[in-house]
Amino acid sequence: MVELVRVGRSPEELAKEFQPSAQSIRVWVRQADLDGGRRADGLTWVERLIKPSSGLRPSKASARKSNAK
Repeated sequence: MVELVRVGRSPEELAKEFQPSAQSIRVWVRQADLDGGRRADGLTWVERLIKPSSGLRPSKASARKSNAK
């Protein structure tokens, strides 16, 4: 899909033909551009994987440790 957008097909046209929403296709293109270094206004997939998550619930093991005190 990403390559089809890059060669000139619109996300709307592809959405009608292949069924994902045009917005989903736009998101895929944006993420591919980030991953490929074509843009720098967001995180690559690798950066998302290594970025520490905040606001997540503690694991069961850490909850047991804190309850044992």
